[in-house]
Amino acid sequence: MDRFISYILKRRWLIASIFLVLCCFGIYSWTRLSIDAYPDIADVTVQVVTQVPGLAAEEMEQQISIPLERALNGIPSLEMMRSVNAFGISIVVLVFEDGTEDYWARQRVRECIGDVELPYDAVPELNPLTSPTGEIYRYVLTGDESVSLRELTDINQWTVIPALQRIQGVASVSNFGGLTTQYQIELDPAALASYDLTLDDVKAAIEENNSNAGGSMIAVGDVSYVVRGVGLIRDLEDMGGIVVKNEDGVPVFLKDLGTLKYGNLERKGILGYVDDEVSISDGVEGIVQMLRYQNPSKVLDQVHKVVDDLNENQLPDNVKIKMFLDRTQLVGTTLNTVEHTLLFGMLLVIGILLIFLGSPKSALAVALTIPISLLVAFILMNITSVPANLLSLGAIDFGILVDGAIVMMETILKLKEEDPYSYLQGRTVAQHVKEVAKPIFFATVIIIVAYMPLFAFERIEKKLFTPMAFTVGYALIGALSVALILIPGLSYSIYRKPQKIYQNKFIERLTASYKGWTGSLLGKPKKVFIGIAAVLAAVVVMIITVGKDFLPNLDEGGIWIQVQTPPGISLEKSTAMADEFRNVLKNEFEEVTYVTTQVGRDDQGAEAFTSSHIEVCVGLKPYSQWKFGKTKEDLVEEMSERISKMPGYKVGFSQPIIDMVMDQIAGSHSDLAMKVYGEDLDEARRIAEDVERVIKEIKGAVDVLIDQEPPLPQLKVSVDRDKLAYYGVNAADVADLIETAVGGKAVSEVFIGSK
Repeated sequence: MDRFISYILKRRWLIASIFLVLCCFGIYSWTRLSIDAYPDIADVTVQVVTQVPGLAAEEMEQQISIPLERALNGIPSLEMMRSVNAFGISIVVLVFEDGTEDYWARQRVRECIGDVELPYDAVPELNPLTSPTGEIYRYVLTGDESVSLRELTDINQWTVIPALQRIQGVASVSNFGGLTTQYQIELDPAALASYDLTLDDVKAAIEENNSNAGGSMIAVGDVSYVVRGVGLIRDLEDMGGIVVKNEDGVPVFLKDLGTLKYGNLERKGILGYVDDEVSISDGVEGIVQMLRYQNPSKVLDQVHKVVDDLNENQLPDNVKIKMFLDRTQLVGTTLNTVEHTLLFGMLLVIGILLIFLGSPKSALAVALTIPISLLVAFILMNITSVPANLLSLGAIDFGILVDGAIVMMETILKLKEEDPYSYLQGRTVAQHVKEVAKPIFFATVIIIVAYMPLFAFERIEKKLFTPMAFTVGYALIGALSVALILIPGLSYSIYRKPQKIYQNKFIERLTASYKGWTGSLLGKPKKVFIGIAAVLAAVVVMIITVGKDFLPNLDEGGIWIQVQTPPGISLEKSTAMADEFRNVLKNEFEEVTYVTTQVGRDDQGAEAFTSSHIEVCVGLKPYSQWKFGKTKEDLVEEMSERISKMPGYKVGFSQPIIDMVMDQIAGSHSDLAMKVYGEDLDEARRIAEDVERVIKEIKGAVDVLIDQEPPLPQLKVSVDRDKLAYYGVNAADVADLIETAVGGKAVSEVFIGSK
């Protein structure tokens, strides 16, 4: 120890140079850190999505979800499994134990569902490998009046989305809204009857007349030719020219049986958007999801470059990508908060040290502990792959960081005050440094050890608090290094020469008073114990009475609203209600910059929403542009009051990221969810309504909703088996007829270039 202290005093400028290099490496590590506003607290989750257009929720559960759940039961490391069923869609969510590797879990799920035979040719698919905090970018496509919704959809699906999906770190890019083009024929039942044709005849004819074939190669002289049989449908004219039947040499073409037209896939969702520049009641949206564990800053940087290139070079002049939700803004706000906190903390520490130490050099030397400690923390976080977020960085206490440096500086300053006009001797300084080095070391280690219980947490708590514990521990290691290695040499350099030492009269009087109070308390120790007992009792009372929350309320700078309209409402009516909702928020609240409404769900089936469900994203101006004193809570209260006067709307307010986090954790979009289990759905619904009425009466409970739609209106077609037998028709034929005649059915595919 003596040799080490003597070395750092003699080679103090070498030590300072090493710390300077360390700081440079720390700055580099900061640029490599994964920085986000929220920690990724999601479990290892795999979501199995199965879509069967037209199938009721009861059939989806009975024929799709239950067989999948049976196959997935008993999968290794499975923690929990739940499912959601809605009209035409089944979602089975599997949550795995901590430490399970994501790709391993997905592979096991694929193996299990691969052996399940589902009716209706249903094919279960896995959701992208992302997390609730992985949605990093949203945009809408805008165009002038000459660009149709169909063209915007084609541009998004065949130009924009493929370009964005090529970015390293992007898990998926999904489309919401628009029209997915289909070549359709609306069959005329009278024409089918007159030509004595059935639906199966038509479907078989289309399938058999839409194919290419390879015929190997033939040699003609010295040249070999590849033989191809080309029979793919290229356009509506080709499709109309398909021969369905030939009777006595007279062909019956497909165009003779109905009307050929460009149609679209059954619409499940409609996108609306409004801001100060554009107003879209039926548009196209793209949602970019980041691959889990990637750095959002790096991925977003590539997204911005691709979007700029698309707007400038690839898209038509009258079509542009318009961003409305960008995680970069939130990450930037997080960085600004950290920078502000760092700067304010340093200035505060410097000011206090100037008052108490009386030396600008000493104050600056001690204040260096803060940035150096943070940079050391960034180095260790980068090495151990610990992400940075506002929660972990905000937990760093600058007062704790500078404690050791202050003690070390004060020790050498005290030595100098004994003989200010003489040179400090290195041996004497080393002896005093040694006396305080061990207490500083063990005091810091005790603080670090105090954070160790956080590492015993599991699942969500572990993911939430472990990064904070690592960050604080790493910063304390940096502070300890500065206090024991850098500060002794700097202090020795500052006070080595003879100089006048500032005498703080206020501190001297305060010290004298402290000695007097200490002496009197030592003579009457009962007073001390009474005061401690009173403080302890107050702490116990506060623990019992003070409110508690699982997650801190981190402001994301926007509002996310879940809107429920009357059950069974049509997509068109729900869209009209979304238009009204969107325009009210944009036109009546000056703090709002844009409003986006999503009616229903996307084609990929990310959520099991029906047309009576609307998700609303509200963008807000910077708070500096708001009326003085108005808060986000005030705005939400005003919006809630205004919406309560609009008939048919039930709303729940949240924020974009935390809404997805809550949905992933508990399958609900609220902070608190109560679940009712049972076989009788009607009885479960009745109990849920009773619970809703009780909770609404609790003080502080707002936005209380049942997160399940009541039974939707249904038009049932029940087969008469006696009549089926009389006509020689199977029940499957009737079901096929209903599916094709009402909902439409895909028969084959058309290839146009790369589409």
